[in-house]
Amino acid sequence: MSFAWPAALLLLLLLPLAAAAYVLAQQRRGKYTVRFTNLDLLASVVERTPGWRRHIPSVLYLLGLAALFLALARPHMDVSVPRDGTVILVSDISGSMNATDIKPTRLGAAQASAKSLVAQLPDGFRVALVSFSNAVQVRVSPTTDRKVVNRAIDGLVPNGGTAMGEAILQALDLIQQDAQVNQKAPSPATATPTPTPTPAPGDPARPKAVIVLMSDGAGNTGIDPIDAAAQAKDQGIPIFTIALGTADGVAEVRDNAGRLRRVAVPPDPDTLKQVAATTGAQFFDAPSADQLQAVYKGLGQKIGSDTESRDVSVAFVGAGVAFVVVAGALSLAWFSRFP
Repeated sequence: MSFAWPAALLLLLLLPLAAAAYVLAQQRRGKYTVRFTNLDLLASVVERTPGWRRHIPSVLYLLGLAALFLALARPHMDVSVPRDGTVILVSDISGSMNATDIKPTRLGAAQASAKSLVAQLPDGFRVALVSFSNAVQVRVSPTTDRKVVNRAIDGLVPNGGTAMGEAILQALDLIQQDAQVNQKAPSPATATPTPTPTPAPGDPARPKAVIVLMSDGAGNTGIDPIDAAAQAKDQGIPIFTIALGTADGVAEVRDNAGRLRRVAVPPDPDTLKQVAATTGAQFFDAPSADQLQAVYKGLGQKIGSDTESRDVSVAFVGAGVAFVVVAGALSLAWFSRFP
């Protein structure tokens, strides 16, 4: 929490003084009672003492004053605000995604985690799905229809090589097409644009479009992924990358003769780190299904919301007034007076 006018916090120093004055007043009242020598008469006048209840209204008044003093300091809190934009999910479906070092398979874990990310994004966020093996395929163009995206994710089948660089270029094309469509046909709700916060340096969550690239192996066909990442950097598009699998992963893949062979399929974290670093985004390592799920969950929160500082003075004013009103009500109900 921060304060727009921190000097007002000095008023809080008055509260200990008020509390001390209250304690002294209570002590003086006790001495006066002792000096009342006719105890029989005192007992007939005061049927019962209020005990600890007599302190409650005063404590509530002090709490109310504290809240009002804090409100004068104009407190601000960081809050998470849903945003809109476009995320392109780029998924590796090469033959190595059949590996079972991640249960049930690498692809099965990736499908479940990708759907959890889609579910976390705000309703207005557009999602697209691009898959790549030997070739690149646009499974779903940017859309807000989550059912369509989830069906496409469920339909992914592993086969072939790893055209990672080509998949990045295809994702960039989708982002450009999506931007052109939204510029030509703005919705009535967005006809009058609202100011957009200026992206903070090095903050990849601010751009209107991002790419989330998940792969379990090295690119082995098409353009070099690092060269494709350089184009993404030029366009201001961050690419979050995820290396899926373990170093000892093994998968059954078909060779050129069509025969199944068991081959080692370790991920390629070095290339994915470079891709993310080139675009100013982050790299994640996911050697298990649980870790992959955690990565996608964190990305959903990061991509789908912004953190804004908001003035919460009204909340403190409300709390202060509530404390004062309750204190007055209790004092009137119990003692027929204000403290």
